Amino acid sequence: MSHPLLVDSQAKMKKAVDYTVHEFSAIHTGKATPAMVESVMVEAYGSQMRLKECAAISTPDARLIQVQPWDASLSKAIAKGIIDANLGFNPIVDGKIIRVPLPDMSRERRQEFVKTAHKLAEEGRVHIRSVRRDSIEAVKKAKLPEDETKRLEKEIQTATDAAIKSINDHLASKEKDLLTV
Repeated sequence: MSHPLLVDSQAKMKKAVDYTVHEFSAIHTGKATPAMVESVMVEAYGSQMRLKECAAISTPDARLIQVQPWDASLSKAIAKGIIDANLGFNPIVDGKIIRVPLPDMSRERRQEFVKTAHKLAEEGRVHIRSVRRDSIEAVKKAKLPEDETKRLEKEIQTATDAAIKSINDHLASKEKDLLTV
């Protein structure tokens, strides 16, 4: 049976990996995905809202993101929000629909995105290592028998290694996507 401290640390590490992978999905690879714009903040009804909270986002083809606001009066605010997000997109308001064509990516832009992906991966790894540190401190404070403490520390380290390997694998995959023309 797994110790509750180990289960807790594994769950926190999984959340860190999932969050990092989600952040990777927002990085532009030349293929359109709704995740690229869904967290864009839009001025709607006197407050800031995420784009995904006030519009339907779809990708009719690999080079286009289509945004259909639930309230047509938000079209201009959504276009402004996408421009203000500084993602390098130039939205086109077409009646009730906002089309966001993806520009061709230069080699320099691809390299910038690779650097961003590396930064996000490092933040994920740092978070996982802090979870490991906190978990090992909790194990030591639990005043368990010495052999149980050693076993738990080893299992926490194994979980840490697996989580970091997962982030590195996702990073390698994202880097390959970014550099493929």
